[in-house]
Amino acid sequence: MKRPHFNIPVFIPELACPFRCVYCNQYNISGRCAPPDPGQVINIIEDHLLTLPTEGRTVEVAFFGGSFTGLAMEQQNIYLDLVQNYIDSGLIQGIRLSTRPDYISASILHNLKKKRVRAIELGAQSLDEEVLAMAGRGHKVEDVVQATKIIREAGFETGLQMMTGLPGDTTEKSLTTAHKIISLGADTVRIYPTLVIEDTDLAYLYRQGKYHPQTLEEATGLCAELFVLFNEAGVNVLRMGLHPSETFYDGGSLLAGPFHPAFGELVMTKVWKHRIEKALSGKGNTVELQVHPSQLNAAIGHKAANKKWLAEKFQRVVFISHTDIEKYDFSINIY
Repeated sequence: MKRPHFNIPVFIPELACPFRCVYCNQYNISGRCAPPDPGQVINIIEDHLLTLPTEGRTVEVAFFGGSFTGLAMEQQNIYLDLVQNYIDSGLIQGIRLSTRPDYISASILHNLKKKRVRAIELGAQSLDEEVLAMAGRGHKVEDVVQATKIIREAGFETGLQMMTGLPGDTTEKSLTTAHKIISLGADTVRIYPTLVIEDTDLAYLYRQGKYHPQTLEEATGLCAELFVLFNEAGVNVLRMGLHPSETFYDGGSLLAGPFHPAFGELVMTKVWKHRIEKALSGKGNTVELQVHPSQLNAAIGHKAANKKWLAEKFQRVVFISHTDIEKYDFSINIY
């Protein structure tokens, strides 16, 4: 059985990044305006370790939020060295980080390997040149291609992060980006619908009526389609939708866009409804679905949406979890 995986997130907002993408205000998203000092990083690690199971787990410290490899090597190593004793003791199994595709080189990767980084996630956001330019990313598609290539060749788990609903983006362009991510051989992906945050260029465009964000229905529908594409290609979808601090949506910094605290659940509800709908055949009073335990809640749906939908068609609806069924397989019986 696969060991449960846990990340200990350490956010480094906007550190080392010379670009200000149209959608970006890392302080409003993370709730932090300054990078953590070494003592704070140790406290974050210790606090998280207290909440995790002590056996049968895989734990990684994850440096997210900024462009980690844009830091001076000395600063990178200060953070990375804080984790080494935990790896030596077996409390933590490795490190993952996020960075920009144009901040990757052979020398950087050599140092990260030495410091026992296991996974690198690139903020690709889109693999369409026009969308990248309109978003102010400051890099090209080719930068993503080359960075992904050398990261994979160096033996790191390779993740790509994409966004939907950026200025100039379309459903077709997002799907094309997904197909390109698959063709690049990514191991993992994160999908983030674009949100309009205060104190960003996108907020200005939104107020001027020059940018229209996706609706929640549009974003969850597209992400459901993207999830199926990635899942069928063997790319592990680590997350769908932003998981910000409480102040992000309760304190007024979110202006517009398809945010929902259970965004990923809404997407998986759509994925399972579509799958169940395609499999329905025959007549009867009872429908019985057997699914893997990890997918039981998703199959039932957010706030039991799929169960309620089936209850409109059948007098009795039964969901059963079964460990013999593969994670995304299911069986359905109508009688």
